[in-house]
Amino acid sequence: MNFAYIIFFLCSLTLLSSCESEAERKQRKAKEEQQRFELEAQRKREAADIAFQEEIERAEREKREEAERIESEKIEEAKRIEQEARLERERRERAIYNKYINNSLYTGATPYAYCFGGNSSCPEYGCSQIKVRTPSDSDVIVTIKRYGEVYRHAYIKAGSQYTFEFPNGTYQPFFYYGKGWNPEKVMKETDCGPLRGGFIEAEHFGKDYPQTLSNNILEYKLILQRDGNFSTRPSNPEEAF
Repeated sequence: MNFAYIIFFLCSLTLLSSCESEAERKQRKAKEEQQRFELEAQRKREAADIAFQEEIERAEREKREEAERIESEKIEEAKRIEQEARLERERRERAIYNKYINNSLYTGATPYAYCFGGNSSCPEYGCSQIKVRTPSDSDVIVTIKRYGEVYRHAYIKAGSQYTFEFPNGTYQPFFYYGKGWNPEKVMKETDCGPLRGGFIEAEHFGKDYPQTLSNNILEYKLILQRDGNFSTRPSNPEEAF
């Protein structure tokens, strides 16, 4: 009985399927075609989106690579310019060194006279002196300040001696050591303009405490010690000039 029922059910399904009308078949075919078209359109949109995104990424990558290339070229150009400038600077420094390394002034010269004035004697009563003897291997510019201003100055060759004369009072001596006098070297800016003239090698600045002199002579024998420090206290161009 059950077997006959199953056969009857299958026959019913076959009968229903074979009973699809032409209109229904066309509608089904149209629906299937529409679904196929929509799937194809969706696939094309997705492919187009992927292609568009890949194009954006390619353009951004090329833009980034171009920017990196330009930046790299700028860096290389800057290095080249810096190297050329360094070589030119070294060339000028060598030229200056070769020109002035053996240059020296005579003892008693006043290279800053245009700014500080020259040296004069003290023929009146109430005078004192400062004598300076330089080391054997260094020329020295001595500046003597009064009330914070340079009152006397002189160039003293290595192994030489020079004597300053001035009225009694309180004075502070400064000592600028070195080799190779360059008359164009700018030491500092002053009220009278750039102070020009300085050594190109083995520069050192020293000083002593302010000294009160009254009809007496103060002597300095400058010594260059083995470790490179001078016997005077450290100083610098700003306070020495």
